[in-house]
Amino acid sequence: MHARQYLLLASLLAAALPAVARQDSTRHLDAVIVLGRQARQEILPVQSLAGKELQRLSVHSVADAVRYFSGVQVKDYGGIGGLKTVNIRGMGSHHVGVFYDGIELGNAQNGVIDLGRFSLDNMEAITVYNGQKSAILQTAKDHASASAIYMTSRRPLLDDGNGKRHRLNLALKGGSFATINPSVLWEFRVNTRLALSASAEYLYTSGRYKFSYTRKNGYDTTETRRNGDLRAARLEAAIHGKNNRGDDWNAKLYHYRSERGYPGASVREEPGKFKHQDRQWDNNLFLQVTACLHPAARYSLAANAKYARDYLRYLSDPRLDVTTMHVDNRYLQQEIYASLAHLITIAPRIDASLANDIQYNTLDADLVDFARPTRYTFLTALSLSLDLPSLDLQASLLHTLASDKTRAPGARAGTVNTLSPSIVASAEITPGITARAFYKKSSRLPTFNDLYYTFIGNKELQPEHVEQLNAGITITRPVPRLEIQVDAYLNRVKNKIIAMPTSNQFRWTMINLGRVHAGGIDASARLVARAGNVEITPRLSYSYQRARDLSEPGDRWHGGQIPYIPRHAASLVAGVAYRAWTINYSFIYTGERYDSVANIPANHLQPWYTHDAAVSATFRAGSAVARVTAEINNILDQQYEVVRCYPMPGTNVKLKLNITP
Repeated sequence: MHARQYLLLASLLAAALPAVARQDSTRHLDAVIVLGRQARQEILPVQSLAGKELQRLSVHSVADAVRYFSGVQVKDYGGIGGLKTVNIRGMGSHHVGVFYDGIELGNAQNGVIDLGRFSLDNMEAITVYNGQKSAILQTAKDHASASAIYMTSRRPLLDDGNGKRHRLNLALKGGSFATINPSVLWEFRVNTRLALSASAEYLYTSGRYKFSYTRKNGYDTTETRRNGDLRAARLEAAIHGKNNRGDDWNAKLYHYRSERGYPGASVREEPGKFKHQDRQWDNNLFLQVTACLHPAARYSLAANAKYARDYLRYLSDPRLDVTTMHVDNRYLQQEIYASLAHLITIAPRIDASLANDIQYNTLDADLVDFARPTRYTFLTALSLSLDLPSLDLQASLLHTLASDKTRAPGARAGTVNTLSPSIVASAEITPGITARAFYKKSSRLPTFNDLYYTFIGNKELQPEHVEQLNAGITITRPVPRLEIQVDAYLNRVKNKIIAMPTSNQFRWTMINLGRVHAGGIDASARLVARAGNVEITPRLSYSYQRARDLSEPGDRWHGGQIPYIPRHAASLVAGVAYRAWTINYSFIYTGERYDSVANIPANHLQPWYTHDAAVSATFRAGSAVARVTAEINNILDQQYEVVRCYPMPGTNVKLKLNITP
């Protein structure tokens, strides 16, 4: 989008304001309780934020939202534009599959998905699975990750009986750090079988904020975080359809473009010496199509296809920062992906599924002597499901075959050929109490950077292998609606590779820990209670995790907690809704950590916690609806770091206006 288009969007927002200047009367209906058969619980551990609960959070991106799930750690390098990666249960971000509307987001270059680039404006739900989804009809890639994050965008829901065929939602956000964030969402129902949707968003932030710290000689000082600006534009368009039998199909086009500064580490001994003027440009595009068909009574088919193109430029200019070397590199990676999954009902309670995925990845760069790798990946998953009145059983076997080619002879890595089994059991002990357990093996392929990067690549790297064991229980009560989940787990990782940033966020060094055991407990509780016109929705999560490096039995640091994994973490989200008003409070606590496998005082990181609050009100004027929200984040102005030397913002505020004409 160009500047003229953004001015037009802002004008539309301004023009819609007078239509909602007055509040109309609201009519309230008595609550109706519908009784029926309770839906079967998910077999595998799952946590979800959806609908109003997701929108009430004082967060900007998907990365900010997943912090409220137990067992999830987010590495945040500061500010809205800072890199944000996710680690679940101590296995590393490479073992987290990130799916958008059913298809995995890929990054063959370094295997990391920056969740900070995905806004919540067009998001309907965010779900985190440990193991894999419980659905048996799914792609082979759904079986491939040790854990997964599923992002589901909004779909047009215009068949509300009032004959309205289109809906427009305008939003404008602004706040601290010169942040301005307009967006628009348009939905149109062509007929009962076809609907269109489009959304656009622009984000600018200066990324400048003050932070305080104590120097080694004992006195406090204040600095300003610089070069953290971000300019980003997102555009999405989708077609949603169904045929005469009710089969669904969807097509989505996604485009994201950004320019950002990377402020780098804040060196405490000599503040202000390192200017960190590094810049990065991203241009991401993908087109994907999904379809779920039911051509026969006992046969279903799911088809998926995707093309993705990701361009990245990274600039480090010594004329702006004399402490760095000149880097001006450009990377282009492309991906073609196709999947076909079949589901056959063998007997009334027995299903079988076969999924075949094919993926083609290329990476080109303007580096000297770069290998220019190409990867062919073939995945096949065979699954069986037994669904009894009080017992669910699932078993699957995933075969992965990956082969690389390079332009330089003898530079390619060897072929990868692995088998990954899993078995899941869930039993209803009594109505409302369900116990579950699962065992799963999975592997993650070395990335192109791991294997072929000019300075640190190692073509002899082996895939990481993970074994997961989990046992848990879910307790549910209908009125008031209560859900409690508790899971104990043990993850064993072999050939563990950890990527650590060096002098900047783009160049990394690879550390092979060999063997890691991560065990712990995840617990969460959610309540929905109503009393008249008041609705209360508290949500609490807690995780205990012991993630140890067991690579070298005789090593001095054998058994130490691996970097950036806290033993204790907790979060609380509490919302109170009364008629048109909503108040939301959130709290996040992350316990002490170490930034190295050497668990010594010099590498110790203090615990941190933040308090956030938001209040919103909804106003109506005829058919128009406006929602105004005021947020204050980090209320106590805590000075903290998620990653050492990358200070986070202190107290900051944000105002949001949503208008549906």
